[in-house]
Amino acid sequence: MAIRILLVDDQPLFREGLATLLTIHDEIDVVGEANNGQEALDLAATLQPDVILMDVRMPVLDGVAATRLLTQ
Repeated sequence: MAIRILLVDDQPLFREGLATLLTIHDEIDVVGEANNGQEALDLAATLQPDVILMDVRMPVLDGVAATRLLTQ
């Protein structure tokens, strides 16, 4: 069973590169990508990832605030 990962970063090029590196491994499945913390909250509710890799500094809702909301 693959580990389901949601990538969250406001830099599309960084997300794309990280997704490429992660998907080399058969045991990792990148199930979604978000541009900011609010998108991460919305996607996490529908995609139910096992792991969320999130940037700290992003527009709309930063990674710290989004993580706080996700863990409540």
